[in-house]
This record gives sequence, C-alpha cells and structure tokens, in this order.
Amino acid sequence: MRLHRSIRALLAGGAALATSVGLTVMGGTAAHAVTPAATPLPQHVFAPYFEAWTGQSPAALASQSGAKYLTMAFIQTASKGTCTPYWNGDTGMPVSSAQFGADIATIRAAGGDVIPSFGGYTADNTGTELADSCTDVNAIASAFESVITTYGISRIDLDVEDNSLTNTAGIDRRNKAIKLVEDWATANGRSIQFSYTLPTTTGGLADSGLDVLKNAVQNNARIDVVNIMTFDYYDNASHNMGNDTQNAATGLYNQLAKLDPGRTAAQLWGSIGVTDMLGIDDFGAAETFTVADAGNVYDWAVGKGINTLSFWALQRDNGGCVGTAGSDSCSGISQNTWDFTHVFEPFSGGGSGPGPVTDDFSVSASPAAGSVPPGSSLRSSIATAVTAGSAQPVALSVSGAPAGVTAAVSPGSVNAGGSATLNISTTSAAAPGTYPLTVTGSATSGSHSTTYTLTVTGSGGGAKSLANGGLESGSLSPWTCQSGGAVVTTPVHSGSYALSAAAGPSRTGECDQTVTLAPNTNYTLTGWVQGNYAYLGVNGGATASTWASASGWTKLTVPFTTGANGTVTVYLHGWYGQGDVYGDDFSIA
Repeated sequence: MRLHRSIRALLAGGAALATSVGLTVMGGTAAHAVTPAATPLPQHVFAPYFEAWTGQSPAALASQSGAKYLTMAFIQTASKGTCTPYWNGDTGMPVSSAQFGADIATIRAAGGDVIPSFGGYTADNTGTELADSCTDVNAIASAFESVITTYGISRIDLDVEDNSLTNTAGIDRRNKAIKLVEDWATANGRSIQFSYTLPTTTGGLADSGLDVLKNAVQNNARIDVVNIMTFDYYDNASHNMGNDTQNAATGLYNQLAKLDPGRTAAQLWGSIGVTDMLGIDDFGAAETFTVADAGNVYDWAVGKGINTLSFWALQRDNGGCVGTAGSDSCSGISQNTWDFTHVFEPFSGGGSGPGPVTDDFSVSASPAAGSVPPGSSLRSSIATAVTAGSAQPVALSVSGAPAGVTAAVSPGSVNAGGSATLNISTTSAAAPGTYPLTVTGSATSGSHSTTYTLTVTGSGGGAKSLANGGLESGSLSPWTCQSGGAVVTTPVHSGSYALSAAAGPSRTGECDQTVTLAPNTNYTLTGWVQGNYAYLGVNGGATASTWASASGWTKLTVPFTTGANGTVTVYLHGWYGQGDVYGDDFSIA
C-alpha cells in the first residue's frame, strides 16, 4: 500500500469545475459519453483511503465512520503490457457505473465525493501500474478520461512508488498523458485535478520522487497536489510519527518552493497533502502513529492550510489486532473504532472545524526498562497526569509481550493523575532478547503510549521453526487459510501433499502460520510455489516477500531479520482473480 499528491505545473489552485455533456474521442479511441462535471473538492479535504478489493461498501463505511470523502484504492491493469484499467486489476471489476456507481451516488448525496487512485505498491511491483504497463500515451490518457466521465470525478490520484519511481519511460508517459487530459478537459469545459502520492523521507521527497515532479514540469503537466506517505521509513531510527509528518511536509514545502518559486507560501502549503498509516505501520512498532499524533497533525494541518489529510486506510481504523504490524484490517494499537476518522473529519471544508477535545493526559513508566532471567518477574510503576483540561477515566493496557512473557497493568483503569503497576512475568521458555512493551492509555480525548524496554537474559529456549512445512501431516494445522485454502495431493513438489491458497475476485487466498524465532536475527524463508502471482513472504515482526508466476514449480527465497520479539507470520497467497496458487517444502534457516 502507499499514498499521494502533486504540484502546479507545477501547482494549480483548485479551479471550479464546469458542466459539460457531449462526446469526445481521446487518441483515436472509442468515444465516451461525457457525464456532468463534478462539484470541486473542498479547498481542504480529509479523504482517507478505502481498500476497494475487500468487497465492502464504501458508502456504508463512509456513513458509519463520518468520512464524507474517500480515496478509492486502487485502479491498475490486469496484466503487464496491457492498457485497460480495472479496479484492483480484476477483470471482473471494470471501470463502469456498475462498479461503485451506486455507492458514489450515495456518498455524494450525503455531501461527499471520491478520488479514484491509480497504482499502489502491488501495481508498481508487478508492472501493472497503468503508465508502466501501457506504452501508448493516448491510451493512458483515454483510460484517465474514462474514469473521469464514468464517475464524474474532479480529481485523480496517482500512487507512484517502488519500481514505478525508477521506470523513467513510465514516468514520462504518465506526465504526457496528464497533459493530454488537462487539454481535453479545458476543451470540454471541465477542470480536473491530478495528485501524486509519493513515498517520503522525514526530510522531504527522495530524489526519485522529486524527479517525477521535475518530469511533470518538463511536460507542462499541471500537478495540483503532492501527497506524501509519511510512514514506512524503514530507517531503523526512533520516530515520533506526528512530528515526522510535519518535518517531512516542511521538507516537501522547501522542495516545491524551488520547483515553482513564483508561488506564495499559502499556495505552496495549499498544494501539499499528507497520508499517515494508522497505528503500527509495515516496519513495526518503532513506527507507530497514535490517536494523539493524529490530533497534533490535525492542528498543524489547519494552521498551515494544507490541501489534503488522509490515512491508510479506513478499514484499519479500529483496535481489533493490538500488537500487529501492517494489517489491512486494523491499526495494531488499542483504540476505539473510528478514533482517527473522528479527529481528522472536521478538516474537510475550510479546515476550521473542531479539533481534538480540550482534556488531555500523559502516560509514563518508571523505571522505563528492566532485565530479568527466564522464569523470573519484575514490576514498573505506570503514572498518568493531566496535561490539559480536567481529569478523565483512562483505560490502561500493554502490548508487545513475546512468547513466554506475560505482561498486565493493574488496575486496568485509573483517573488521569492516578498510577498503576505494570506486572511482568516470564517462563523458562522465554527467548533471550530485548522487547519493547507498549503501555497505552485510552480515554475520550484519545490515546497516549509509553514504552517499557524488557530484556530477557540468559540462554532460554522458546524459539521454534516452521511446522508442517511439507504439509506431509495431510492436514493444514498449524497453517490457517482464507476460504478455500486446503491441503492437496496434486500438484506437489515432493512427498504426498502440498498447500493450496484459493485466490478469488475479492481475496488473495492467504495461508499463514506464526512462528517465534530468535530476536534480531537474520533468517531465510524458502519455499516452492506454482501458479499465477504466487507470493511468499513474512510480516508482523519482519516484512519481506517475493513472488513468481509459472505453471511449474519455482523455488523462492526470502531473507528477513526478526524484530525484538522474534515473532513473524509466514504466508503464501495469490492475487485477486488470478486463480489458485500452490506451495510446498517451506523451511526457515
């Protein structure tokens, strides 16, 4: 997954959109009926990403969450070398009013709108990002035009990352197509915005992202918003994610000022967007964006007058998987459902809506670290304090304990200003290593966390390797799979059984198992795969993957390094609508 924004030829202001009805031909392709042009987006808009591959209704989630505007992810081609865009690259989900048309109408009736997004990490990694896949600039422009006229939208987002950042031919084709569409829109009485979503460092765009914008200038392509993904830094540094969002955007501001020195400060800030990843991002707990961070970013965004606030992703705005990194369905932190949305939602419009509530508090641990041999226990005092407004009830929880370690806070709730005790006990199976335990306080005003660093000394056991790697038990356990996953007798790489992951139009068919290894250690996952877009990888305490497409068996190797608790989830999955994939003879060494 990744995120968004762009510049005015660089940076354009948000021109009002006109209404036009008629026919058009783009690059000699078939004509499209031109729908009435959309109402312009607000000058300041909160538009979180909606994961369109889940089968969920965007209108229903918009209504439940309060997010009136959504960024719809993603549109890409079905296979490398083609030019027809589909939602999620799924040929069963064409760009048509039958796909999401009714949802979009419902969202608009409630006063909101959508921003279709092309690209994303998977497309950029498989060659199915539109401009990477299609070598015909006119066909790329026609595909953009088709989305505009089919849904009557006023902005297209282009999520460019991974391999698409180094595909210079694709970058040039994409910007040339943007220019064609902007000329077409002007001729048809429309105004359409384009935003680029790009990865960032904590100091601004890397050279590869900046080169995308420089090429837009060379092609006279107007980029209205540059949106940066302020997460997944993977720099092994200590992060305050709220502060890093602001620092990265300030670096981007300085870069844009050099690209377009004629713009005022207000115009430059008004062309910037930021997208945070809720909770624990793909890197892990060291990069955790909290509800309190969201409040700080909201206040900063209002003060600067930026164009867009977003996050990845709406379906993650819940606390259903505390301690899990990079999940598509939950944040990995303790929170109430829609906490982040409720902080950011008032941004849409003039950006002057109410921010986080006045009451606030802090959480701290004393001592903040301790060492213990396997089989022993220790304690730390958890203090809360009122930092603004009045005292409020604060629910306390702890996450991050590895196998063989139990951690709990007692009592589980205090009034801000009160104290509790963090109780930690270990068994003889606890693996030696250093583990960050996150103590989180949650209240009406939001959440705050503190870290207690636990070191388990000695040479205890606890590490285990991959179980049932050859599936020769004849059963799935301890593997678990999405619907349709099974142990099969054909095809097999060796022995009598193999694993089948049943990818379908709305699922990847993922099969996985969680294993505990030595912390902070290099490993290599090996497996044999067969099928179209067969992915092998790990997530959780480490993030790494690779893939292959072949009718016969292919050996894949995935090097990775465990985190502080040594726990990772090994997975095999296919891709949406690409059919079943198979795996066999998995091992970790």
